[in-house]
Amino acid sequence: MTALDPREELAKRLGLDEIPPVRFDSAKDVLKRLADNDYLSDDAIASVCFLADRLAKPVLVEGPAGTGKTALARAVADAVGARLIRLQCYEGLDDSKALYEWNYRKQLLRIQAGRPEGEGTEDWEQLEEDIFGEEFLLTRPLLEAISATDPVVLLIDEVDRVELETEALLLEILSEYQVSIPELGTVRAKQIPMVFLTSNNTRELSEALKRRCLYLYIGYPSVERERDIIVSRVPGITSTLAEQIAQVVRSLRTMDLKKAPSVAETLDWARTLVVLGRSEIGDEDAAETLHILLKYQTDIERATKELLGRPKSSA
Repeated sequence: MTALDPREELAKRLGLDEIPPVRFDSAKDVLKRLADNDYLSDDAIASVCFLADRLAKPVLVEGPAGTGKTALARAVADAVGARLIRLQCYEGLDDSKALYEWNYRKQLLRIQAGRPEGEGTEDWEQLEEDIFGEEFLLTRPLLEAISATDPVVLLIDEVDRVELETEALLLEILSEYQVSIPELGTVRAKQIPMVFLTSNNTRELSEALKRRCLYLYIGYPSVERERDIIVSRVPGITSTLAEQIAQVVRSLRTMDLKKAPSVAETLDWARTLVVLGRSEIGDEDAAETLHILLKYQTDIERATKELLGRPKSSA
């Protein structure tokens, strides 16, 4: 007996009329299409994105802050022509902000309209069935992604910020692509969204969540890749300056800093130097602009001393 293709199996379980078309032809196709949308990928990233599409599985992307995890989801959405739906996670996030809530004001108006003065009262069972219809439902990002009919990429950003209880809300969506609403029943996906979850490793995620996802780690890029990212994202920069910036940033990340510079901060620094008309980095330029790259005074002082410090010459 031949096993069903994962996408075919999921489409059958969801009751879809047809198997959704694949989004990427190969890992090389992912590399090219992400690059066309200003995201310089590598083989590992491209391979996981390709498999996520073919296996219809979410991707858990972990790594330091500012390494391009969120940007990956945006780039994939642009590459496949899908709408990006983002759930920004935070401590205290609950189902009313992540899944859905009822429009209580509209429900109250409906109840009042059903009980006009002097005309008796409307049957409560009928009224209750009415006010818990879909027109009284306020969709939040997770339910919106499930109920959408157009192509969607769902981004669950910084999932490590939520408590374990809230993390459990995600499990049904990640494994079954459906949401259970007590008053309405089960809402199943009308298409199979690509799902990306990002984590900065501030806490350990549950085994149940990890088991449902493909895993991808995005660390700081190599000097060569960061140079290429700078060249592609900063108009007017010279390859020499981009190389110098990438080298300096790599040196900074080896130091014992409170916060290592992210790729986004590297790009800000590169743009700053271009605006200042620099074609290469001098000691004075670096000293005057390190505050663009580093966010703590102690880090700036340490970097200035270790990178730019020079022994004073004797008179």
